Amino acid sequence: MEITNTIIEKHGLKKEEYESIKKLLKRNPNLLELGIFSAMWNEHCSYKSSRLHLKKLPTKGKQVIQGPGENAGVIDIGDDDAIVFKIESHNHPSYIEPYQGAATGVGGILRDVFTMGARPIALLNSIHFGSPNHPKTKSLLNGVVSGIGGYGNCIGIPTVAGETKFNETYNENILVNAMAVGHAKKNKIFYSKAKGVNKSVVYVGSKTGRDGIHGASMASAEFDENSEDKKPTVQVGDPFTEKLLLEACLELMKDDSIIAIQDMGAAGLTSSSVEMASKGSLGIELELDKVPCREENMTPYEMMLSESQERMLIILEDGKEDYARQIFAKWDLDFVIIGRTTNTNKLTLKFKNKIEGEIPLEALASKAPIYNRKWSKKKISRKKLDLKKLKKIKIEDALIKILSSPNHSNKSWITNQYDQMVMCDTAQKSGSDAAIIRIHDKNKAIALSVDSSANYCKSHPITGGKQIVCENWRNLISVGSKPLAITNCLNFGNPENEEIMGEFAECLEGIKEACEFLKFPVVSGNVSFYNGTNKKNIYPTPVIGGVGLIQNLNKTLSHKFKKEKSIIVLIGKTFGHLEQSCFLKENYSIIDGNPPEINLINEKNNGEMVLKLIERKLVLSAHDISNGGLLIALSEMSMGSNLGIKIEKSKKLRDLKEYFFGEDQGRYVLEIDEKNLTSVEKFLKSGSIYYEIIGKTQENFFEIENEMKIDTNVLYKANNQWYNNY
Repeated sequence: MEITNTIIEKHGLKKEEYESIKKLLKRNPNLLELGIFSAMWNEHCSYKSSRLHLKKLPTKGKQVIQGPGENAGVIDIGDDDAIVFKIESHNHPSYIEPYQGAATGVGGILRDVFTMGARPIALLNSIHFGSPNHPKTKSLLNGVVSGIGGYGNCIGIPTVAGETKFNETYNENILVNAMAVGHAKKNKIFYSKAKGVNKSVVYVGSKTGRDGIHGASMASAEFDENSEDKKPTVQVGDPFTEKLLLEACLELMKDDSIIAIQDMGAAGLTSSSVEMASKGSLGIELELDKVPCREENMTPYEMMLSESQERMLIILEDGKEDYARQIFAKWDLDFVIIGRTTNTNKLTLKFKNKIEGEIPLEALASKAPIYNRKWSKKKISRKKLDLKKLKKIKIEDALIKILSSPNHSNKSWITNQYDQMVMCDTAQKSGSDAAIIRIHDKNKAIALSVDSSANYCKSHPITGGKQIVCENWRNLISVGSKPLAITNCLNFGNPENEEIMGEFAECLEGIKEACEFLKFPVVSGNVSFYNGTNKKNIYPTPVIGGVGLIQNLNKTLSHKFKKEKSIIVLIGKTFGHLEQSCFLKENYSIIDGNPPEINLINEKNNGEMVLKLIERKLVLSAHDISNGGLLIALSEMSMGSNLGIKIEKSKKLRDLKEYFFGEDQGRYVLEIDEKNLTSVEKFLKSGSIYYEIIGKTQENFFEIENEMKIDTNVLYKANNQWYNNY
């Protein structure tokens, strides 16, 4: 077939990229080879627009066993235990076909984790939808939540934490980010680097179909009005087969049979074979007529580019083939030797004894394009909002308006669809600052949280990037864990747009600064560009997934108040920053201004002190202060416990709205038993930590002295009404 400009464009390649391919091959590619270049050179697989910036992120630390570059990151949590984790996007597929898009997103991230030799122990998600009033939002929300729950529940992995947000920026391009966390032994981590010549290359798992062809390319392009036509590129998942594949792989991993293993994710057999061989500086030869197919007359092109789910590629040690075959037969899965490693440094594809394609591996991997795209800096606005001109609103009314809004309403309608307790190691499920998962049969645990703040990142990307990392840090600390490392899913618009590329570069700068200062390295992640429709891009939405360590499970906290007449202590200074706040957005529809300033010194000092107090059992409950400010944090602590508060008026309060709804960072609310207050104050003063004693817990009423008094049931009803009526 002649390669025309139309065919090149349909494969997502630019003319200059096609010319580079011809130079690398020293000839014209055939259609199969063009398809393989399309898969490996697209944004989703090659990171061609982001690689230069990603290199700046801190990825090392004494706790890091494996950083970016593998299927998932790995960190050391002591006692020969390791945690394996990563977050990935499945945005485009989930907009086109919400149930299967979300479900296969979960399946893919699970394979990334158990490919490394870890048993998955938790799932998290960050999902963003358009305006609740948009005609597509409700069906997209229902489909995505059902897909996440359906896949996770069927395979038996608890979905324990996440976030659901609404903003019109996602009307035509929702975000579905899935995070998986697994537990492994440090000496049994498996990698994807091939070693040795003439080793068996084995295909295991489900059969290959025509679903998902060009899925990675579709994820590397903007939508247009014909997005429905892309439905054939969405994969179809089968969680029951994934469960069999998980158990078969973990059983085979008990001995030394495996040299390398890679899941067939984006770009399917193409990416798995290319990545394994190129990492090992080897070649690989595949006999495609041996690939197990579930559809008739599949071509080499279709086999190499299919993204059918629940498949793995394994390179085995000599003589281990029969042993491995028996394991996969026991689990009723395909096991076929489809090729060999070679010393040619080429990907060689045979079909019916004829070479159908042959490509130098460096052309697909190290010689893939890297773009240093132009980008523009975002200037911080010097214009101040004149809040005095705003229509006056009662504190009580403003609070109820925020608590009953879509973004702040109780989301149990969603979380109730997820099995959070399966495997019996969930010590604290969704609804707190972070979920807590016990390490099986041990008295230690990990804390898990995901966070994003697109409005801050849009307003000032550097500050926004710092803020997400710091919020994640605070969430992990608030439950009593030491933050160890993060994974990130970087969701942005079209990188060919200088403004969008600037948002990406500056958000990463902010993430870098915060991670370096807090010693909170990035060990894995994903970049999702081209999130937009008809040239309308989403807000920059980097999502941070963090993992913290709890050495003693008896020293964990939730954000729920524990008892009446406790002392409420506010850690950190309140300046009353209302720009970009929930208060202005929900009550006045104002989204102007700059995000709050991030003081990394205060973040670190305040967080470490709070953790020290928790470890000494001087804190009854704790909650970080983020969206909505102090009063929203107190409301959440109250609604989770049926206890109220009485905040005492003082001269420090200044403007009440600024004090209670300001979104200044680096702050926590602590509930302290009165008998421990002297000890707590001594610690805080020794660390030069700014704090205020602001009131006490009480029964039944949520009260600010001489200003507001509400029955706690009113808060609860307001917080639950939106989802119940949607």
